[in-house]
Amino acid sequence: MDLVTQAGLDREQPERSYDPLAAALGNASLIGVGYLMLGRIRLAVAATLVSVVLVASLVWGARSGWAEIVVLLWWVALVGHAWLLAGGRRPGAVQRDQRLVALAVTVPVLLAVGFLRFDAAGIERTVTEARGSGDCARALTALDRVSFGHRVADAPLTVRGERSVEACQRLRAAEQRLASGLTGDPDGLKAGFDELGAVLVDLPGHEKMVDATLDRFLGELPTDDPCRTATVTDWLRQRPATNNALDRATEVVARTAPAALVDCADGLMAGSEWEAARTRYQQLLDQYPGQELNARAVEGVKRAGLAIELANVRSLLDGPASSRPAYCTKPAPYSAATPYTKGRTNRALFYGDDEYTKKLPATWRAADVTAAVLIVCVGRKEYGTTVRTCPYENKISKRFPTYVAFRKIAIPVQAYELRTGKLVFNSKVQISGASCPRILRYTRYGSLIDLGPPSEVYVTASNANVRAAFQSLITRG
Repeated sequence: MDLVTQAGLDREQPERSYDPLAAALGNASLIGVGYLMLGRIRLAVAATLVSVVLVASLVWGARSGWAEIVVLLWWVALVGHAWLLAGGRRPGAVQRDQRLVALAVTVPVLLAVGFLRFDAAGIERTVTEARGSGDCARALTALDRVSFGHRVADAPLTVRGERSVEACQRLRAAEQRLASGLTGDPDGLKAGFDELGAVLVDLPGHEKMVDATLDRFLGELPTDDPCRTATVTDWLRQRPATNNALDRATEVVARTAPAALVDCADGLMAGSEWEAARTRYQQLLDQYPGQELNARAVEGVKRAGLAIELANVRSLLDGPASSRPAYCTKPAPYSAATPYTKGRTNRALFYGDDEYTKKLPATWRAADVTAAVLIVCVGRKEYGTTVRTCPYENKISKRFPTYVAFRKIAIPVQAYELRTGKLVFNSKVQISGASCPRILRYTRYGSLIDLGPPSEVYVTASNANVRAAFQSLITRG
């Protein structure tokens, strides 16, 4: 007993003291280092697991300011709890080695978080400026720098960044749709504008980026093809108002559409698409009165109308001149034709039986419909007025002569004034000629016996006789 007492083995071991500051600093790392210093392994493991869950929730879950506050409160709780477990303000031994370990673990964590938040603030500032100027490319370049560390240090930044990324991606898709719309695709225009409107509604704060996308689209007008430009401006003009920034697209219509319409119409005229050309000219006059180009459009409507009339007349006259064309039953006007005038040579195009009309002077004929005044439709000849009746020898009985009536050549004629398509002559032209020749030549049919001449024959008309018969028609005498 004396030996034990002398050796001091009967004294109680002093309680182990902890450094509260070292414990608090250790737990400031969020991974329970302070608890390890206190020998609380289970607390260290539990604290680390909770920290991991909270950080994971912050990065992939809520990613809001409230989630950051929860993590901050957890951090404060860990620091405070370790401080209290280590004795708090109670005097205790200063454990320098523990403090150095705690600082070695915690300081890099805090510095990394601080640096990442500072860098995240710079990224956020750049993205904000890009949103304000409508520069998607700059915003995306800045957001490409966002790393996992930024997501841990500043989770709300990733939410705002992802919204900007989504906005830019949707705006790029809208821009592609609008680009297809510039080729004259109305579905592309509708899809593009619908997407721009959806971005305005779904992602507020990106209005300038929408404006920039719209500006680029409007800046492509007019296109190289005026007809495509007219198609686009037609769509923009008819687009219902949405009471947002997209409605300003109509401003480009009044500035661009008139020139596009008249240039498109001119091109259609050059391509012989007269109906479409007249429609475009008339559209300019109807929708944009008072424009400087209106005089050009008025002249264009007139030229297109004449071209349409001429094409219609040509189609009605199509076919060989020896036949009666559709024009003879369905006349149509050509307003550029010269009017049917009394006392002048009114050139004509002759159709139908040309046995006699081919004997008319060349100066009476028009080389083409554009030079014609009249369209003359000629029927087959008929017997006209009897000029004279003369006796001829009867082959069967010479005592009883055969009397032959010589009759004028009657030709049914309808003449139409080309300028108006109106019927100006509908009668029979009767051609006179020589009659009662000393020897009458005739042809007999179906009989071997010569029964004598027929009872009526046509007079023998000369070119002068034919001309005299048609004279009043051509000169409107």
